[in-house]
Amino acid sequence: MRVLIAPDKFAGTLTAVQAAEAIADGWKQHAPEDEVDLAPMADGGPGFVDVLHASSGGELVSVTVRGPHGDPSPAALLVVGDDVYVESAQACGLHLLAGRPAATASTYGVGELLAAAVATGARRVVVGLGGSGTNDGGAGLLAALGTTADVDLAGGGAALAGVTTVDLAAARDRVRGVEIVAATDVDIPLTGLFGATKTFGPQKGVAEEDVAALDACLEAFATAADRRVSLDKGAGAAGGLGYALMLLGASRVPGIDLVTSAVGLAERAREADLVVTGEGAFDFSSRSGKVPYGVAEVAAEAIRPCIALAGQVLVGSREMRALGIEAAYSTVDLVGEDQSFADPAGSLSALARRVARTWSR
Repeated sequence: MRVLIAPDKFAGTLTAVQAAEAIADGWKQHAPEDEVDLAPMADGGPGFVDVLHASSGGELVSVTVRGPHGDPSPAALLVVGDDVYVESAQACGLHLLAGRPAATASTYGVGELLAAAVATGARRVVVGLGGSGTNDGGAGLLAALGTTADVDLAGGGAALAGVTTVDLAAARDRVRGVEIVAATDVDIPLTGLFGATKTFGPQKGVAEEDVAALDACLEAFATAADRRVSLDKGAGAAGGLGYALMLLGASRVPGIDLVTSAVGLAERAREADLVVTGEGAFDFSSRSGKVPYGVAEVAAEAIRPCIALAGQVLVGSREMRALGIEAAYSTVDLVGEDQSFADPAGSLSALARRVARTWSR
């Protein structure tokens, strides 16, 4: 039997590569004769560069950029021919906040990453968006590229209050002649009821009573820069980084589609008998540009069954089938929450071993 293993990261515990290896290890313990094909996945968030490097090769170039609160943060460019891939979470990821406020966190380091990518002579730069700890509308990114305004663009979203003028000329000159692609994991607008602040601000530590004020800061920024672009799908990705990139002329693609194409997932699914995906928490939000839904779509097109292994499964069977998943299994249900977090790789491997009893021939 041929099994294609294509999970996302298990946030906070396992990278996508580690998750794929753990699933493969457990599967082979029960079914050593089965052929496993590992295809770690990403949707633009943390692990984006590592996953593409594993599948596409290329050269990793180390750089150091400014983190969300000014601390030096190590990052890497992936250079593949004339294309350069960067991962915004390396410069402004939620894990870099370390308890500090999202309202004052800046995307300045992402602008430095983009500048470094352009400096390599790239003809196309793909920026993976997701897992951010920032909510500044990408103002910091633009500041790093030379944009000026009548407020401090590098001071985080809260510093945008009262902004009335934004001059993008220098930033647009900086990236002129380079195709920019924003690889996003969500398609929300910048502001409003379904915008970046309202949707994801609380997950980044923004207090509920502060959401409206912070959203108003982004509204002011959009009014000063370009209100129309702020309404586009994906403008609210990564706390508004999508918006900043679109102001520079970027096109937007779902990150999962980009990675799916890069790893040749469709062809590999057609050669498999079963597709296995997974993520830390499998819930209905997985439908919004996330890895399990994207993998399940590919499996359906190949007429192959798809199952999911997760830390937690938070959907019922009806919702699961709506996502294209035949069945989903949880490490928490198998070994308990404490053990699942204490030994994530071992727990996932044990779960895969048990699931193989049902699905392997």
